[in-house]
Amino acid sequence: MDDTPATPRVGVRTRNLSAKRLRYLRQLGATDIFVDHADTEEEPDEFNDREAAQTIAVGPDSIPSVAELDAARERVEDAGLRLTGIQSLPYSLYGDIMFDREGSDEALDSITTLVRNLGEADIPILGYQWNPRGVVPMRTEPVELRGGATGTAFDLDEIDDPDGLAPGIDREYTEAEFWDNYERFLETVLPVAEEAGVDLALHPVDPPVLESLGGIPRLFRNVENFEKAMELVPSDNHGLKLCLGCFSQMGEDVPEVIRRFGERDDIVFVHFRDVVGSVPRFHETFVDEGNFETAEAVRALVDVGFDGVLIPDHVPEMVDDTDWRHRARGFTVGYLRGVVDTVASEGR
Repeated sequence: MDDTPATPRVGVRTRNLSAKRLRYLRQLGATDIFVDHADTEEEPDEFNDREAAQTIAVGPDSIPSVAELDAARERVEDAGLRLTGIQSLPYSLYGDIMFDREGSDEALDSITTLVRNLGEADIPILGYQWNPRGVVPMRTEPVELRGGATGTAFDLDEIDDPDGLAPGIDREYTEAEFWDNYERFLETVLPVAEEAGVDLALHPVDPPVLESLGGIPRLFRNVENFEKAMELVPSDNHGLKLCLGCFSQMGEDVPEVIRRFGERDDIVFVHFRDVVGSVPRFHETFVDEGNFETAEAVRALVDVGFDGVLIPDHVPEMVDDTDWRHRARGFTVGYLRGVVDTVASEGR
């Protein structure tokens, strides 16, 4: 009988699926790929590729076919990697459902089609969030880290009117409304996910803790609301995209959060990053700095038997880095692989 403990794998999120990018990831020793969906015009994201001619487009007018997904999976596999999932749904695809606007039925149809196609193409995970990126601010002015690297930051005092209505929002919405709309989403999509063999993975709002911002309720801001999300429409195909940085921003004990959800088998995959400080004021930093100890978080993941994927997320910008941050991402992959190997050796 093999008594070797289950250990996490280290993967990467990338919009670019070029041969050069995949070769670089294989050289780093990463194992799994999650494809970033977003059109950079819709969701300007300072952590991801500005250009990616070879990718999988996901949006209201671009649901990839089974053939397109199969081709992408085979391309990734030919490079010695696994195409494990879609990183997240864009706000343009789920926003009408969130606000119960005209177009929500069509959006649900598009998302269920995507889930079915992922299942047929043997791509097992679809990440998502309930947070209107690009509508309300996620970060404010960046900060300087060690050696002059740059990290993103959030300071509530830098937002002029956090209670004022966000652009394009016609009124203030209630939390009860948002829970109702979210429950409708789950009741529609989860049965399809179960049939397709696809796991849905929910990400926290970022920044968390705040009950609302710009007149928009922020449901997934604390541990209790995540437990409610998992219990609202119970399903073995629903869990967390456990963003350790977000729980660190909440001021939570991160290893304890891992154990709490890991013992329930609710962790689908992990965004591995950390911050200094907590809401209402924090900044992101290197993976070997921050509020929690990296090794303690990995030990907690091993203790609960998590053998899924850790994704370096929101890495700093280092000297001469690219827009995708090859240097900082390469450092983070290597550091995490070293910590995972060390923790695994302790259990042997």
